[in-house]
Amino acid sequence: MKVKKIEEGIYLAYKPKGITSFQFISKLKKELKVKKIGHAGTLDPQAEGLMIVACDNATKKISRFLKMDKCYQAEILIGVSTDTIDLEGKVLKRTIVEDLDKTIIKNSIENLKGELFLEVPLYSAIKVKGKELYKYARSGQEVDIPKKRMQVLKSEFLGFKKASGNFLVVTNFCVSSGTYIRSLVSEFSKMIGLPATLYSLLKTKIGDFSLDDLNS
Repeated sequence: MKVKKIEEGIYLAYKPKGITSFQFISKLKKELKVKKIGHAGTLDPQAEGLMIVACDNATKKISRFLKMDKCYQAEILIGVSTDTIDLEGKVLKRTIVEDLDKTIIKNSIENLKGELFLEVPLYSAIKVKGKELYKYARSGQEVDIPKKRMQVLKSEFLGFKKASGNFLVVTNFCVSSGTYIRSLVSEFSKMIGLPATLYSLLKTKIGDFSLDDLNS
């Protein structure tokens, strides 16, 4: 378990893939032998990377980390769309994409920048009429999906890879708090006219803290 103290009661930690943020900090609580623990922002179960964790009396300070900007390395699978906009969901469309225009892909990624007004993912915890969106989705109820302003500070195309017989577009996004990477993937899919879904997500920075700090 990668953990590093940055000040009294405050730690950087690396959440691995395949575990919820709640499960991860519960394990961390036992590892650190503390009575109380909290975190400054969750990661989806299939996402991994940097988290900021506060313990015992330091949990009172956690609010100062909540609104920090964040950076992610995201891999986007072209040719597949799902209802959750990641690999956890039900496949809605699948097609083999044999070739991609690098210029179109690069320009589309780099145009996902600035203040954007986008739909939040259907499978998210945002509440509509007092009920989380994902609960409507799981019960099959129709609901108007809200839009929100999201701020993308940096949007970089890093290259292509191959997976599952299709292309992976490798990207780097730096965003303000409250921005959904899955919303950016959905918008990118519309821009290129091809199904796409989030394949992997690695949180690399929170504010001025980075994975390099955790590993040093």
